[in-house]
Amino acid sequence: MTIHATIDLETLDTSPSATVLSLGAVKFNPLNTSEPHSELYIKIDIDEQDSLGRTASDSTIEWWGKQDPKVMEEAFDPNNRVSVSDTLKQINKWMVGVDILWGQGYGFDMTILEHMYRVAGVPIPWNFWIVRDSRTLFGLCEKDPRKLMQTDLHNALADAYFQAKSIQVAYKELGVKK
Repeated sequence: MTIHATIDLETLDTSPSATVLSLGAVKFNPLNTSEPHSELYIKIDIDEQDSLGRTASDSTIEWWGKQDPKVMEEAFDPNNRVSVSDTLKQINKWMVGVDILWGQGYGFDMTILEHMYRVAGVPIPWNFWIVRDSRTLFGLCEKDPRKLMQTDLHNALADAYFQAKSIQVAYKELGVKK
C-alpha cells in the first residue's frame, strides 16, 4: 500500500529561506477515513536558524501578532526547541516508507524545508516527483474541505492533521481510487 504523508510548517517569513518555528507531519491513507498516524511535531531552534541566515519578515511577524494568542504562544514558546541537525535527522527517520508527500501550496512548506536541507548541507530525503500540492487538489473540489473542518489554524501538527483529513475528503469527492 502506498504511504501518503503531509508536512506543515509555521514560519517567520514566506521566502524559501524562512525561519521555521515548528514542523508538524502525519502519515495517512487518502483512500479511506482512517485516522492519520505517525505524528511528528518539532519546534526548531530559532537562534541557530538565525546564525544560518534564515530569515524573518516584518509582514509575517505582524501577521503572527494578529493570530489567536494561544496559537502564537505555542509557536513562539522557547522551550523544547530542537537543533536544525536533530530536526533533519528526525525528519529523515520519519520519511522512511513515504511514497507521496503533500504540502499546502506550491513553493511554501516543501520549498522552505528543502532550502533548510541545502543550507545545512544534508541531502533531501525525498525525490521531487513524490511531492504533491494539496491546495491544488482542494481547488478541484466543490468547496475547500480544509476550510469546512479546521478551527485551530496555525499549529503545525493540527494543520498537518487537517490537511490529511481534507485530502481524504477530496479523494472521496473526486472519486480517486488509487
